[in-house]
This record gives sequence, C-alpha cells and structure tokens, in this order.
Amino acid sequence: MIEFFTENKDMIFIVILMIFVGVEVIGKVPAVLHTPLMSGANAIHGVVVVGAILLMLNTEADNYLALGLGTVAVFLGTLNVVGGFVVTDRMLEMFKKRK
Repeated sequence: MIEFFTENKDMIFIVILMIFVGVEVIGKVPAVLHTPLMSGANAIHGVVVVGAILLMLNTEADNYLALGLGTVAVFLGTLNVVGGFVVTDRMLEMFKKRK
C-alpha cells in the first residue's frame, strides 16, 4: 500500500490539486451560469462513456469483474449525460415566453 503512494506521489498530488482548484472554480460560479455550466459538464461526461467502452473492448473475455464494472460505468455515464440534458432542457423551458 505504501509502495503505491511512493510510486504515484506525483499523480496523487495532481489529483488533490485538481480537487482544490475545482472547488474554487465551481464555488465562484453565479447562479445564472449554473445551468449552462452543468449542461457542458454533462456533455463532457460523455468522455467517461467512450473511455469505459474502449476499456471494455480491450478487456479479456474471462475478466468478469472488469466487464461488470465497465458495464456499470457505461450505464451510469449514459444516465448522467441524458439526465443532465433533460434537466437543462426543463430549466430552459421556464425562461421561454408563453404564447
């Protein structure tokens, strides 16, 4: 366990730094920009779906754990992308003028 941290200390430092920068950036977003920002974030989440599919294509057929986790990642990633766009569409409908 300690070997993992010593071998990957640069990567761990970058992840921790990304967490702090992300919290600072998101914390300063005004409420008016929240919906478009979340829509873009959900679109970027499509990369997770593509990455999970690519990993599943390169996984051995008898590695059921990796295939199962990949299936869950594809399902949850797709659910997040579609759900995010549905919520964004509903919120934008509130700002349209009624006929």
